[in-house]
Amino acid sequence: MSPEMKDISLRLDAKLLQFMDQLEDLEEKREKINLLIEQGWFSMSKARYSMGHKQVSALQYASEMEPLVRIHTRKLDTGEAEFQTERRELGSDEVENIGAKEEGLRRRMNKSQNAAKENEEMTEEPKSTKTRHTQHQDPLKWFGILVPQNLKQAQTAFKQVIELSAQIAALQSSVLATRGELQVLMKEKQKMTEAAKN
Repeated sequence: MSPEMKDISLRLDAKLLQFMDQLEDLEEKREKINLLIEQGWFSMSKARYSMGHKQVSALQYASEMEPLVRIHTRKLDTGEAEFQTERRELGSDEVENIGAKEEGLRRRMNKSQNAAKENEEMTEEPKSTKTRHTQHQDPLKWFGILVPQNLKQAQTAFKQVIELSAQIAALQSSVLATRGELQVLMKEKQKMTEAAKN
């Protein structure tokens, strides 16, 4: 066996082992994502049973929704696609106020204080747009203050599904790239064996 043939055979073996590892990893992640989706829907159905089917439905969704997770993609030099998730977590300072906004006695303002307050309000950005950009409400609060544990478990399961789906997409892209490299190496080896026969 020539040194070139031995080299290409070793590269082919290494690529095949990498391909098999990637396929095994992909299969494990797919099983895990299926289990999480099943668990999420089961928890959701339990919550609907305990709260009532009208309490956990699309009617409770907020009128304006903003995603808490974004997925970014970029193509690598190797031809593979990379997927990354960016999550905006809800901070502890973002507490929903319930009840009266003002407490205690209100003080009357004289005309100059009143005019100064009006000027402040006119220069400020409207509250609806300000809170829309800075505050992100936890979707669980759409279904009430005291939500059952099952609904929280469903949310956790579906959050993990988002992370896993990005990992699966990236892994699937690398599997396709490795398969392409395998095919190229196999064609090279086939050409070398045909040339050696002649």
